[in-house]
Amino acid sequence: MFMEIAIGAIGIGIVLMVGYLVIAQVRAALPVDGLSNATLDGMDSTQATVFAGFGLVAVGIIVLAAFGLINIFK
Repeated sequence: MFMEIAIGAIGIGIVLMVGYLVIAQVRAALPVDGLSNATLDGMDSTQATVFAGFGLVAVGIIVLAAFGLINIFK
């Protein structure tokens, strides 16, 4: 059971990283002028959300690894 959860968490982490790369590419492609500030602000908040999601997945993976180690040494 532990292995399935860990593989799922790693898969979610990969999806979040790909999402971050896509958002970074879209942001780089947007023109920078006075009219697009609202769009760039939206991209900033989207990037922050993706960072937060990736951080949560990373913490989850660390907790799962710790749980697995505890079970191994029981």
